Amino acid sequence: MNKLSVIDWIAVVLLIIGGLNWALVGIFSFDLVGAIFGMMSVLSRIIYILVGLSALWLLAICGKLCKK
Repeated sequence: MNKLSVIDWIAVVLLIIGGLNWALVGIFSFDLVGAIFGMMSVLSRIIYILVGLSALWLLAICGKLCKK
């Protein structure tokens, strides 16, 4: 059985954070990442990039996640 590595878990957490942030944007027009780190500041842009890379990483390892 394949277990998730530390990088896999980091990607999962970042993707959950990104998904929740998008839910806040969609429901309340509130960008939590932007509110905490500044709208389109360097740090918020880095977080957005990491969330996007996490999505790509999880897409790449989707087979590992879906195995029984």
